[in-house]
Amino acid sequence: QLARIQTDSIVEMLRALYPELHFEIVAMSTTGDKILDTALSKIGEKSLFTKELENALERNEVDLVVHSLKDLPTSLPPGFTIGAVCKRENPLDAVVFHPKNCGKTLSLLPEKSVIGTSSLRRAAQLKKKFPQLEFRDIRGNLNTRLKKLDEREDFSAIILAAAGLKRMGWESRIGQLLNPEDCLYAVGQGALAVEVRAKDQEMLDMVSVLHDADTVLCCIAERAFMKRLEGGCSVPVAVSTMLKDGQLYLTGAVYSLDGSDSLKETMQTSVNYPQQSEDGPNDDVQHVGITAKNVPGQAQEAAENLGVELASLLLSKGAKHILSVARQLNDA
Repeated sequence: QLARIQTDSIVEMLRALYPELHFEIVAMSTTGDKILDTALSKIGEKSLFTKELENALERNEVDLVVHSLKDLPTSLPPGFTIGAVCKRENPLDAVVFHPKNCGKTLSLLPEKSVIGTSSLRRAAQLKKKFPQLEFRDIRGNLNTRLKKLDEREDFSAIILAAAGLKRMGWESRIGQLLNPEDCLYAVGQGALAVEVRAKDQEMLDMVSVLHDADTVLCCIAERAFMKRLEGGCSVPVAVSTMLKDGQLYLTGAVYSLDGSDSLKETMQTSVNYPQQSEDGPNDDVQHVGITAKNVPGQAQEAAENLGVELASLLLSKGAKHILSVARQLNDA
């Protein structure tokens, strides 16, 4: 349902811009939708929610695919690109409480209360911050998870992305928003991406008007950070970005599975560059899988470098060890 709402919202924007075009929506399910009894981090498939969709794109069965950006690997298969990154919804994580805990916050829950989350990133940060709580895996789409929360006594609360709840019209269920001091968010969280064939100039031109420049720069920095760390959903990597007065600030962190070991740093760079007319061979320049010709190229480069430099700083301080231990424990 959420995927459908997200796709509909993109199609509505495109219809408003191109009233003469006819858009047909094709619904598909992916590996990630079908395997519901295993933790996401254990399935070990990079393109869990994307492969089937990309196959259809490759076979020209569809022309564009709408994703949550956080589901898209930092390296896309050859021949594909992200042609649009829309204005980001609130990227924060949200706590939804069992009806009996209405009005509480995580710190007010009784000791040993069980919190549901399928994200190693959320669990690692919150275990450290709330050692009195227990964190357990919960899978399924938003409807399924909320049903599990409300109808059983298994969970005192669950953690979800605020953006998804908002898009579903369930904002009223948000009992607590976790600010970045409590819980840094996932790379690309809250942003929608439109994936197209990299050589399909017509589609690229059509969807590029949906790009939100600030979101593009923030997400390029975040994705470059993740890519340099070689992170994925099997390790706890988290970020927070802010763009203010032409300066892009990126905070990035890596965690051990129980959150006891962590590294966190912030860096900034200027992204205040004018748009230059880029003709010719620069047409196909991708930055961590994103093609955004209407966002200044130098700004995109600066954002990508920021992510790489921040990751390199964490690696120089021992991030590789933290992540490889996390990966081994998770695989075990």
